[in-house]
Amino acid sequence: MTSPPETRASLIGRLPDPADVRAWDEFAAVYAPLVYRLARRHGLQPADADDLVQEVLSSVARSVQAWLAKESRGPFRAWLLRIAKNTAINFLTRPKHRPIAGGNGDAINNPIAAAVATGDDRSEFDLEYRREVFRWAAAQVRRAVTVKTWQAFWRTTIEGEPNETVAAELKMSVGSVYIAKSRVMARLRDAARQFEEAHP
Repeated sequence: MTSPPETRASLIGRLPDPADVRAWDEFAAVYAPLVYRLARRHGLQPADADDLVQEVLSSVARSVQAWLAKESRGPFRAWLLRIAKNTAINFLTRPKHRPIAGGNGDAINNPIAAAVATGDDRSEFDLEYRREVFRWAAAQVRRAVTVKTWQAFWRTTIEGEPNETVAAELKMSVGSVYIAKSRVMARLRDAARQFEEAHP
């Protein structure tokens, strides 16, 4: 199995160095999809969501050193969510994103910006983070098991197909399907734990 991304402390500690391309690549691989999906869920078009992700990453680059210097800085994901939310509101209240009939362009006059400003994004961000953990773990486990084992797990557990149907189509016994599911689930739990330890 591929090793998980670096621990949060060492990865985040390397971000103040703009020349550390590997650290930024790992950071972006984990967190850019979260910001992108939240932006799309709040109604941004794909190109605007991409622009917002770039602005959030730029904001992190500008302020991560100051965040690291604080003794009582709190959890990293809470800080990142605050940056994402503030950047989104600033992004959405620019003239380009104001409603056609719009007033002064503040968050109240932009329905998407108002939703971002008032929404419970902490739980939404945490949900997206858990999804990212599953995606990462699934990618690791899928490469580590046979195609048949993965299909037995995916079709029965994720797609909800009956064990008997999947067993017949994959030419496996029903017992083998149960064993495949159990093995994949155990590997997924291990991989997710590795990811969580790397990004608390």
